[in-house]
Amino acid sequence: MHKSWLVARRELGSFFNTWMGWIIVASALFIDGLLFNAFAMGQQAKLSAEVLGDFFYFASGITIVAGILLAMRLIAEEKQNGTITLLYTSPITERQMIYGKFISAMAFVMILHAVSLYLPALIMMKGKISAGHLAAGYLNLILIGGATISITLFASAMAPNQLTAAVVGTMITVTLLVMWIVADISSPPFKEILSHLALHNRHFTSFAKGVVKLSDVVYYLSVMAFFLECSVRTIESRRWQG
Repeated sequence: MHKSWLVARRELGSFFNTWMGWIIVASALFIDGLLFNAFAMGQQAKLSAEVLGDFFYFASGITIVAGILLAMRLIAEEKQNGTITLLYTSPITERQMIYGKFISAMAFVMILHAVSLYLPALIMMKGKISAGHLAAGYLNLILIGGATISITLFASAMAPNQLTAAVVGTMITVTLLVMWIVADISSPPFKEILSHLALHNRHFTSFAKGVVKLSDVVYYLSVMAFFLECSVRTIESRRWQG
C-alpha cells in the first residue's frame, strides 16, 4: 500500500505541474457556475432542496467529463513518452501501480469538489440546505467520478495513446449512461437489469434528494472494483509480453 501512495503522490503532483490539471479545475468551476446560475437558480422561485438537487444533476455531468480527462493519460501517457518500461521494471506490482494512479485522480476530483462548495453555499443567502443533503450529493459526485475514472483508466491501460483512451473511455461510459433510456423501452427482465446497470439515472436520484442508499453505494464501488481489476489484468498481460 505504501508504494501505491508513492505512485499516487507522483501522479497528483503531475496534475498540478502541468497546464491540464489547472485547465480542468478552471473549466469545471466556470461551467458549474454558469449552469448553476442559468438552470439551478433560474428565474422561477424554487425550494432550496430543488436548487441543490439541480446543482448536483449538472455537476454530475461535469464530474464525468473531468474523470475522463483525468484518467485518459494515466497509463497511455506513459506509453507515449516511453516511460512505461520504467514502470514495468520497477519493484511495484501491477495492482500497486493501478491503484496508485486511481487514488491520485480520485484525490484530484475531491479537491475539485471541495473548491466548488461555494456554489451550494450561495443557496444559503436566500434559503436553507441540510448538511445531510449536501453530504449525500457530494458523496454521489465522488462515486460517479470514481466510476468514470476506473472505466477510463481501463481504457488507458489498453490504448496506445491518450486520444484512443479518451475515445474508448467515453464510449464505455456513455454506453453505461444511456442504459436507462434503453431500459425504458425494454421488457422485463431486461428492463430491470439495464436500469440497474445504468451509471446515472436510477442510482443518482436518491443522492440528489439527500438520501443515501446502500445498494447505490455498492453499485458504484462494484463498478470501480471491476474496471480496476480489469486494468490490473491488462497491465499484467502487457508486462509479461514485454
